[in-house]
Amino acid sequence: MTRHISFLPAAAARVLCTALAAVAVWPADAAEQCRGTIYLTFDTGSQSQAELIAATLKRHHIRATFFLANEKTVRGDYSLDPSWAPFWKARVAEGHAFGSHTFDHVYYVKDGANGNIVVKPQFGAQAGRQASWTPDAFCDEIRRVDQRFFELTGSRLDPIWRAPGGKTSPRTLAAATACGYAHVGWSPAGFSGDELSSSAYPNALLLKKALAGLQDGDIFMAHMGIWSRKDPWAPANLEPLIDALEHRGFCFATLREHPIMNHHTNKK
Repeated sequence: MTRHISFLPAAAARVLCTALAAVAVWPADAAEQCRGTIYLTFDTGSQSQAELIAATLKRHHIRATFFLANEKTVRGDYSLDPSWAPFWKARVAEGHAFGSHTFDHVYYVKDGANGNIVVKPQFGAQAGRQASWTPDAFCDEIRRVDQRFFELTGSRLDPIWRAPGGKTSPRTLAAATACGYAHVGWSPAGFSGDELSSSAYPNALLLKKALAGLQDGDIFMAHMGIWSRKDPWAPANLEPLIDALEHRGFCFATLREHPIMNHHTNKK
């Protein structure tokens, strides 16, 4: 299913440059070389590309942001099963950021009666069926990821979430804000297109589009594997994308460094 492209306005952000100077693994002159910041984010999916993505980020000393849901994987398990604990612990140790993608990958359908929210989970006991939830129940679904993540890693999520499909309403945003989570979508140029048909949207076309559009402060979104795409995006495009952006002088940061987090923290 193709995601609705949710645009989060992003001011030109250079906050990573200051942080780089304090991190030993980066060159001493990295701050001077940084001409802009791109925020790489990855949503869970089939997890077929999870190890490749992690290895690529590590090789380039890039910290990204991962949005987690308990999705079925190519291993036959689920992405927040105990079998994935070593993977997530390793990412925590590398300094990545983490947000909720709702536990059962729950799609917003519409606002319901009496202040409720009509949703459709993709996984879990209610998979494929519409349900009417209170705002508190919707909030609990977002927090379930944090609870499981803590069980797996001993660490907590960052106070951010991303709606499956990028579909939100003022009611869902208010429910999430009430329990401490800010919604983060992606920039128009940051839509990787990795859910689209690889015959209609080949990787070369998607890479060209991304490189033509990405600007300082943009949030880029891809998945850790998509069941339906025959020619997966990450093996062909992730390294060339990073190489080209680095060549242009861009640096990378997690959403912890994004201006939206400063705004969210100041509102508390």
